[in-house]
Amino acid sequence: MTNKKAEPEFAIQTVYLKDSSFEAPHTPEVFTAEWQPDVNIDLNIESKKLEDDFYEVVLKVIVTAKLPKQTAFLVEVNQAGIFMIKNFAEEQMKPMLGSFCPNILFPYAREAISDLIGRGGFPPLYLSPVNFDALYQQNQEQKKQ
Repeated sequence: MTNKKAEPEFAIQTVYLKDSSFEAPHTPEVFTAEWQPDVNIDLNIESKKLEDDFYEVVLKVIVTAKLPKQTAFLVEVNQAGIFMIKNFAEEQMKPMLGSFCPNILFPYAREAISDLIGRGGFPPLYLSPVNFDALYQQNQEQKKQ
């Protein structure tokens, strides 16, 4: 009798835009100002188990562009996905949900943000890739302290 451990399995079930918003509170005045915004990007990741081996992961991205005297725009995108994650060791689940899945979701969030900003009449904003592995490790170190 052999004790064969089941192989880990991962599959993307669906990727979807859960929520989005765009605000440009100081238009049209903001279009006449010199365009040198201070851009701030906030990231947050939430995950929850749905059933059996299925998980929802939500990557929340908030981009705020401020000019010296006013906010140019604020964009919030909640990009989500449902993932089947099966036969992974317990210590592997947190990195899967906190790093691997957000890496998959980020390009979709980046595209949605870029689209919303363009539709708002603002110059393109290209978000740089994010190293979710490093962010996850940094977060774990902060929790230990």
